[in-house]
Parts: sequence; C-alpha cells; structure tokens
Amino acid sequence: MIVATIQQGSFRTVFRDGHQSAFADLPPAKGGEGRGFGPHDLLEAALASCMTITIQLQAEKLGIAIEGATCEVKIDRSIPDAVKFDYSLIIAGPITDDERKALHAAAGRCPVARTLCGTITIRENG
Repeated sequence: MIVATIQQGSFRTVFRDGHQSAFADLPPAKGGEGRGFGPHDLLEAALASCMTITIQLQAEKLGIAIEGATCEVKIDRSIPDAVKFDYSLIIAGPITDDERKALHAAAGRCPVARTLCGTITIRENG
C-alpha cells in the first residue's frame, strides 16, 4: 500500500510504502515546483521497471546471461478516453534472436502490464 500526503501550500506530495519514500509534484508549467515525479511519470515508471525486472527474472529462469535491460515507456493520451503505453526495450548482452524474442514476450506479460490491460475499477475505501 502507498500513502501519499500533500505538503501544505504546494502540489509537492510525499508518498511512502512504510519503508521508502519519494516525491511527486506538478511541473512549473502546471503550477508545481517540478520537485518530484509527475503522476503520469509514476505510471510510466511502474510499467518500465516491471518490464525490466521481468526480463531479469525470465533470463535467470531460462539460464540466459544478460548484461542488463532498459525499458523506455511513454503514455500516449492523444485520443480522448483511450490510453496507449508505447515502450521500447534494449537488452544488453550476447544473446540469440530466440532468447531476445522470449525476453521481449515476457516483458509484455509483466504483472503491471497485465494489471493495466485488465478491467480497472477505482473506488473509495471508506
């Protein structure tokens, strides 16, 4: 669970999971100070980090030696009421085309991708 608390007189928000904390804010162009991740940045970060973690987990499971993985995610909200996440992956290391395809496929099935592609309900919890 994440708990977010806004700082008085600003849009800067600290969010915590009980062990770690980080900041969210609006950019100056939207009235913030730009001293934290934007809320949509956090969605992009959740997907990108889940994809890279999934690649590492799958590589270890299949015995594929990779040197690292990088994922870039960008939200495209250009169509009203439709959201698209565009991403690109770079997997470093001397791996075969079949290994690369398997790791790319695994990334597309990561837990955050499955969550975002499912039916989502947002409800207030008392």
